[in-house]
Amino acid sequence: MEWREDGVLLSMRPHGEGSAIIEVFTSGHGRHFGVVRGGASRKRAPLLQPGAQLDLTWRARLDDQIGSFLAEPVHSRAAVLESPLALAGLTAACALLHLSLAERDPHPQLYRRTLSLMDAMAGGADWIGDYMRWELLLLDEIGFGLDLTRCAVTGQRDDLAYVSPRTGRAVSRGAAGDWAPKLLPLPQALMGQGPVTGAEAAQALAITGHFLARELASETRASALPDSRSRLLARLGRISP
Repeated sequence: MEWREDGVLLSMRPHGEGSAIIEVFTSGHGRHFGVVRGGASRKRAPLLQPGAQLDLTWRARLDDQIGSFLAEPVHSRAAVLESPLALAGLTAACALLHLSLAERDPHPQLYRRTLSLMDAMAGGADWIGDYMRWELLLLDEIGFGLDLTRCAVTGQRDDLAYVSPRTGRAVSRGAAGDWAPKLLPLPQALMGQGPVTGAEAAQALAITGHFLARELASETRASALPDSRSRLLARLGRISP
C-alpha cells in the first residue's frame, strides 16, 4: 500500500529509538498517522513541528496498518513563533482537527481552507475573521452546519441578531422577542460583514465553541474542547473592542 501527497503536520511524538509518530492532515487521505524513521533525531525533529507543510509518502503492507512516512519539508510556517496570538491560533486549529475528524476521512475543502488560514497566520495577515469562519466550516464538515442565512422564525434575511443554541439557526432581532436572553448573540463579522473587533471575535467563537463541544461530546470524541483553544480565546480577549 502506498500513496504520496502534501500534508500539514498536526502533531509529533517520539517513538522507539529515535523515530517519531506523526499525525498529518492531507486533502485525499484526511487525518493520518505514520512512523518517521529518525524523526525524533536532533536533525529531523526541528523540521517536524505543528503547521509544517510536508511532502509525504506513506507505505504499509496492509491498508489498516499505521505504516511509515517519508516526510520531506516543503515550508515550515515557523514565523508563527514570532506572534503569540498566531501561535495560539495555529495550535488551536491543529488540536481541533485532531479531535474533530475521523481518521483517513478526506475533507478537501477543509484542507484547502486550513492551508490558507495557516499561511495567513505565518504571513502576519489579519486572520482572525478567517479563523472564525474556519470553525464554521469545521462544524459543517463534521455534520452540523449552522444556518446563518435567514431567520428561522420569519424567513427574512435582514437584521439577523441571534443564533438558537439548540438548532444552530439564525433569528432576527424582531422575532427573538422575550427569547432573546436565551439566544446566542450573532456578530456580523461571523457572516463576513464589517471589521472584526475583540468583542465580536468572542461572540463568534462562543457560538462555534458551543456547537463544537456539543457535537464532539455526542460523538464521544472528547469531553471538552482543547486547552489550546481556551488559550486562544484568552489572547483574543486582550484585543481592543
